[in-house]
Amino acid sequence: MKSLFLASVFLLTNSLFAQETKTENDTVKKKVTTLDEVTIKTQKKFIKVESDKTTVAIKDNAMLSTGTAYDAVKKLPGVIAAPTGGLTLNGKGVTIYIDGSPSTLSGSDLENYLSSLPANAIEKVELIYNPGAAFDANASGSVINLVTSSKRLKGINASFNINYNFNKYQKPSPQILLNGKTKKLSWQTMMGYNYIDREQRSKNGQTFTSFDPDKYIDQKKLTVTTNRNFYMRLGTNYKLSDKSNLLFNYNSTYSNDRDVFNAATTGSEISDYLNSGISKTKSSNHELSLQYKTKLDTIGRTLDVVAFTNVFDRNPNSKSNAFENNTSSYNNFKNDFGLLNYYLKYDFAIPFEKLKLSINTGGKFNTIKVNNTGNYNFNSPTTQVIDFDYKETNLAFYAEARQKIKKFNLTVGLRYEDFNVDRTGIVDNNRTDINFKNKNLFPNVSALYEVTDNVNISASYSRKISQPSYGVLDPNGGNFDQYNSSSGNLLLNPSFYDNYELKVTAMQFVQLGGNYTVAKDHNLFIFNANPGELVSTQTFQQFDRFKTMSVYANFPIPLDYFFKGKEEFKKRMNNIDKMNYIFLNINYIKNLTEGYNFSFKAKPVWNYAAQAQIMLPWDIKSSMTYFILPSGGVWEIYKITKPIQQFDISLNKDFMNKKLKLGIHLFDAFNQNEVNAIVSSTNLETKFYEKNDSRNFRISLTYNFGNLKLQNENTTIETEKVKSGGGMVK
Repeated sequence: MKSLFLASVFLLTNSLFAQETKTENDTVKKKVTTLDEVTIKTQKKFIKVESDKTTVAIKDNAMLSTGTAYDAVKKLPGVIAAPTGGLTLNGKGVTIYIDGSPSTLSGSDLENYLSSLPANAIEKVELIYNPGAAFDANASGSVINLVTSSKRLKGINASFNINYNFNKYQKPSPQILLNGKTKKLSWQTMMGYNYIDREQRSKNGQTFTSFDPDKYIDQKKLTVTTNRNFYMRLGTNYKLSDKSNLLFNYNSTYSNDRDVFNAATTGSEISDYLNSGISKTKSSNHELSLQYKTKLDTIGRTLDVVAFTNVFDRNPNSKSNAFENNTSSYNNFKNDFGLLNYYLKYDFAIPFEKLKLSINTGGKFNTIKVNNTGNYNFNSPTTQVIDFDYKETNLAFYAEARQKIKKFNLTVGLRYEDFNVDRTGIVDNNRTDINFKNKNLFPNVSALYEVTDNVNISASYSRKISQPSYGVLDPNGGNFDQYNSSSGNLLLNPSFYDNYELKVTAMQFVQLGGNYTVAKDHNLFIFNANPGELVSTQTFQQFDRFKTMSVYANFPIPLDYFFKGKEEFKKRMNNIDKMNYIFLNINYIKNLTEGYNFSFKAKPVWNYAAQAQIMLPWDIKSSMTYFILPSGGVWEIYKITKPIQQFDISLNKDFMNKKLKLGIHLFDAFNQNEVNAIVSSTNLETKFYEKNDSRNFRISLTYNFGNLKLQNENTTIETEKVKSGGGMVK
């Protein structure tokens, strides 16, 4: 049976990529842009596994493309939405890139931005496991690059899309996409509006262990969130010559969000503490990039120059009232947050074809400025002011060499980083200034051995740094009632990572590997309590050493081979859109925090995920995804006490010669996606519960009109060699 399975996988993958191989051989003497075009077109169909990254198509995947970018990313192979919030890839931290540009947003700002970006704006996603010297050193473990650029078509073309969500609330999200090409100018414009309502229920049962005997409080909270945002994405490409392109992109998002909450707290010394209120947040984000690309000569030397700027502002305003023992109090705050980022980078590639050697070099200058001023009233008319300033300047240069020696592919790189970080926090006129300067070298080395034409073994090492983002430093967290507080930690140091990885890839679909990361001064989000205080504080704490070991496997099961027979399988295997398959992903992750005493044994976490495509009568395509993270494992310092799982199903059919697409989707069909965990921390043990109304029914409708014939011109910004920093999802 095992040999039959391997044989079927071999047949599937060889056949699926036979057309790609033939096309590439036929066009090897043509321009590089034609070869890139063929590769991207093939990748759109499913998933492509390579030694250094995995590429997943999004736009043409009905299951992934109907929600937000954040929803789509969470369903990718090896990506786990941590129970504590944020994303990881095969157990390692994630840095986010968008179209080759860094996302300077972090934490909840980045998550909200990805939640405002529609998934069908993403052409593909690249999962880069152990980025080398060509990537910014401020990328702790892995990189997820979202490629939103699309090919332009001759004439004027358009696509109209609307998603209508049904749960307790019914809200539409319309979108229109226009693109075209006139002579040397290609352009694309996307505009849309999201209107989403959702609920979140949470419970915290907290035991304060510094008292004798222990004291406890139980808290319940219901939050109804309304997200409204308008987005616009504009991209142009002007072909200066046969060898040079000038690309311009402008992206903007305007949001107007609202949270209405009701909370109740009981405990050892508390009776009927009720807290209710409303929080309103307006924000806007503007991104502007200009890229010049040129091929310098016939031997393949290329130069890329990119200038980028990002302006983001956020203005939350919260008002609440609390009642305890018939005594009224209040908790009001207002923040004024602003971020300005700009950078300039260049990349120079020098190939030596006779030596089978290539050298890449480049540099970058980057500046980020953040200011956040908060005004707070905590149970008194006196206003407390918290002022936070952050400035980061980064100068970097790198060189990386790649050489092929028979069946070996070797890569050696070195990156120089000069960081200068200033942070200032002012609380009631008490000023704290911290300056961090670091000039360091970050090496990387990797080797790949081609066992056969379809099987590779690779090993790699890289050293990285992670600067604490503004989101984890900012003392403006918001004390949301007198028993709970949340704030950043201004005193955090940067973290350093040593990343090791060993991996086997086969036939562009199968992957088996493991990675080991040792982090020094690692930052974790925890619950704490000061001795003798009945207040839970949520903040970040630094740990001397944090180790992560992860083992993962991805592989397909071609159902047609087993259920339709060999002959029918051969008929279908050249068109994956008509095939039945299951793609499986398995992750084993174990964390070890040195110098921290748990109240439970640190057991590993297992995560199982499956994506399936089943063809139904009348050309209806059924897509299904399922994941489960079983109970008993420990994620960082959180013990999972109940399985986290979700099952989604999507039915899709094309009409009018594929101009009209109709989809019916059900997410979290059994309403089982919830987090139950025990959090062990200083002077406090917390039983944590959180449930979002993740069960949601959606209808999606897309109509395409205009010239639908693809043209062989690639106007996308290259993303395979991204060299700039990115936002961290914590």
